[in-house]
Amino acid sequence: MLSLMERLRLTHPIHFVIGLTLWSIWFVVVYGGQAVACEVAPPMPEQGVFNLLNGWLLIVSILAMAVLVALTWGCCQIANRHQGRLRFNAAVSAGLYLFSALSVVFVALPIVGVPPCL
Repeated sequence: MLSLMERLRLTHPIHFVIGLTLWSIWFVVVYGGQAVACEVAPPMPEQGVFNLLNGWLLIVSILAMAVLVALTWGCCQIANRHQGRLRFNAAVSAGLYLFSALSVVFVALPIVGVPPCL
C-alpha cells in the first residue's frame, strides 16, 4: 500500500510551483479576508491584537504552514529513497516548500503583533 506522500508523486516537477502557489493563495486569503473583515465588522480598538479576527488569521496561517512543512518533510523522505532526476526533483521541491513555509511565518508575524484594523 502506498503512503499518502508517495501517492502525491512528490518527484514530479509540478511541485516546483505548488509551494509558492499555496503561499500566494494563503496571502490573498489572509490579507484580503482581513481587509473585508475590517470593512464589514472591525474589532473594537480596545481589544488590540487579542481579537477574533486575529485569531482566525493566525489559525489559517498555522494551517498553511503545517501543510507546507508536511510537504517539505514528505519531499525530503522521498528524496532519500531515489537517485538521479527523481531525487533532484524531490530535493528542489522540498527546498521550495520550506521557503514557502518560512514565508508564511515571516509574513504572518504582523498578525501576532499588530491590531488588524488600524
